[in-house]
Amino acid sequence: MIDLSGDCARCFGLCCVALPFAASADFALDKPAGKPCPNLRDDHRCGIHARLRTEGFTGCTVYDCFGAGQKVSQVTFGGRDWRTGPREDARRMFEVFPVVRQLHELLWYLTEALTLPAARPVHADLRRLRERTEALTRGTAEELTALDVPAHRQEVNALLLRTSDLVRAGVGTKSKKKNRRGADLMGARLKGADLRGATLRGAYLIAADLTGADLRGADLIGADLRDADLTDADLTGAFFLTQPQLNAARGSTGTRLPASVTRPAHWAA
Repeated sequence: MIDLSGDCARCFGLCCVALPFAASADFALDKPAGKPCPNLRDDHRCGIHARLRTEGFTGCTVYDCFGAGQKVSQVTFGGRDWRTGPREDARRMFEVFPVVRQLHELLWYLTEALTLPAARPVHADLRRLRERTEALTRGTAEELTALDVPAHRQEVNALLLRTSDLVRAGVGTKSKKKNRRGADLMGARLKGADLRGATLRGAYLIAADLTGADLRGADLIGADLRDADLTDADLTGAFFLTQPQLNAARGSTGTRLPASVTRPAHWAA
């Protein structure tokens, strides 16, 4: 089974080099793509890992490569370190990493979809597409950089939409008010809201008050939950919710979560 969790010990710090970030609430400074973060040590580990939030690098604490880092480091490039190898290898590695990261994210969604009993009518299609996506991740650096990722993502998304319809139909709600796909709900007051079976795909829920909200059976794929308050909210059965999304939110010991994610350590504070 393909590893869909980041393993920094088997990666050459690719997310700290290949990806750009801009000075903001999430990052303390600007860094262009291909330039190592100043906090990256020679052993490819973060020098301020235990202090990322207090040092202004909250964005790093909510990032997950879904296992793409070790795949590119150990499989695509056969364990060749970008620091010691040819400069061309480093350039290609930094180009390939974002591609594989997107493919691994799609694999995570396809894998979760296969755990949903209500999606059984499309399980065969999900398995076929997952196998094809996994095969793409094993391509050469040249094949990966030439891959039309948006086209593949669109194919996967079509099947995930069918999955969502099947799952949410079983929640017992068909209210048009539950369709909040791509909605701007930044700072929205949704305390105690009944969002059972809602589609919140791509919704902007930044700093939204979801205290005590009922999100059972909701589709949360791509929802922006940065600083959203999930205190005592019920997300039982919510699907397509990733760990990075949850890490970006606020919650409590009373927040009920689906089995696919774990309660963030910083919530206790």
